[in-house]
Amino acid sequence: MKTAPIPEYEEARLQSVQSLNILDTELEERFDEITKRAVQELKVKISTVTIVDKDREWFKSCQGINLQEADRATSFCGHAILEDSVFVVEDTLKDERFFDNPQVIGVPFIRFYAGVKLFNRKDRMPVGVFCIKDTEPRTLSIDEVGKLLEFSQLAEDQLNKKPRLII
Repeated sequence: MKTAPIPEYEEARLQSVQSLNILDTELEERFDEITKRAVQELKVKISTVTIVDKDREWFKSCQGINLQEADRATSFCGHAILEDSVFVVEDTLKDERFFDNPQVIGVPFIRFYAGVKLFNRKDRMPVGVFCIKDTEPRTLSIDEVGKLLEFSQLAEDQLNKKPRLII
């Protein structure tokens, strides 16, 4: 297994994450609606809006598994946050970075992963990833990649929008 690399601009990236004031906040329907739709429309078992913190990946929304966070070193999103395009692993058992990853050989037995990094639009720093995961290997069609990009854009829109206060 290859641990998730740390970018050279990590300190500035972590400051950007902190400036969003989103870590360890309550779940919100505005994010859950996106991950629920992704699971349904892309026919996958898992979808998350993930914020990549210093030592962990924290889930602002998570469908399909009952987790709030996971170790960054073994995370798929820790790799995806460094990619310039959609990061896809069609079969984790055939990928030297992930074949012996604890999330592959144990629960939740991830065999497929696709993620798109999310930005803090104020400073254009990557702060997280919108991703989908499944327990079976698969290939995304062009239409499915388009939907994944749409869902990631919706998640990034919400990430950069302050929640409405109800008075």
